[in-house]
Amino acid sequence: MDNHIKENKGTFGEIRIMKPVKDQIILITGSTDGIGKLAALKLAKQKAHVLIHGRNEVKVKRVVDEIREESANPGIEGLTADFSSLSEIRRLGEEAASKYMKLDVLINNAGVGYADERYSKDGYELRFAVNYLAPFLFTRLLLPSLKNAGSARIVNVSSIGQLPVNFDDIMLEKNFDGVNAYRQSKLALIMLSIDLANQLREEGITVNCLHPGTYLNTNMVRRANIAPMGEPETGADALVYFATSPELEGITGKYFHVKIEAKANAQAYDSKARKMLRQIAEKYTRTQ
Repeated sequence: MDNHIKENKGTFGEIRIMKPVKDQIILITGSTDGIGKLAALKLAKQKAHVLIHGRNEVKVKRVVDEIREESANPGIEGLTADFSSLSEIRRLGEEAASKYMKLDVLINNAGVGYADERYSKDGYELRFAVNYLAPFLFTRLLLPSLKNAGSARIVNVSSIGQLPVNFDDIMLEKNFDGVNAYRQSKLALIMLSIDLANQLREEGITVNCLHPGTYLNTNMVRRANIAPMGEPETGADALVYFATSPELEGITGKYFHVKIEAKANAQAYDSKARKMLRQIAEKYTRTQ
């Protein structure tokens, strides 16, 4: 038996042990500021090969240079795509899957909050598009690289703020509210996480999601005119933990409040609702 695999007689079949962090390729979306940038720096200091993503090419290059210098790690690269555009997500996903044949960790951290615009580049409700449809499509495109790694992790950054998906008005055209749109999109991401965990259970890929902390001092919180209640380091530490900790070996399909396992909104555990949501996402992303 491969020395990176140990037997587990639980419900997950074999637990495949992750490679040392210094040998891993880790992609973090939305990592040019906030908790994503801090997590990227922490992982770079552990000598991981870190892929930085952002929507502004100039900012991505600046952050890559900063992290390379501060971590003394040349293995930092930048990726650029606007996650409010499905065509840009598809382009980046296909390019990344072609360039990085093996991907050890994907952290879906990119997101928008209450105060951002109403619609995406494709005309969809922006929070639903960026916080749910984007990781849905991007993850699908990168699955071959994650499977090739032999043992991989997907970490989805959700929120404690959750609202059941309104299947009768999923884009909230009848009664739009930015807060409700955000909360719905974050529950949708948890539902995606559970679906993927079930789908990938025998592929050596674990999928978990987390609330990284309440009203951390980030651009998203400040744009919403909310007084920060915590520092972004809390969320960054959690991302690094879920990406690298041996304690997470074999743990999949779970929702966490920072690092503590918790229960999501009940709709997350409704297999019929998850199937309906998946079918909607396949339709919008043309991945049927």
